Amino acid sequence: MRHEPIFASEATAARMLDMKPGQLRELVEAGHLPRPRRIGGIERFDMAELSAILRGDQIGMGEAAPIQW
Repeated sequence: MRHEPIFASEATAARMLDMKPGQLRELVEAGHLPRPRRIGGIERFDMAELSAILRGDQIGMGEAAPIQW
């Protein structure tokens, strides 16, 4: 059984989104995707949040609003 991470490092999040870490960083810096959360001094991306945004479930909601495609 394979487990997907709930929170992921930049490299893992980028790999799961089929992009390079630099591309993920660019989308975050441009405001298209939410910034990673800091957990005990470590930055991790909320994978459920990224999935919801990319599916269009969170357009216009939360920290990443408004989404600019």
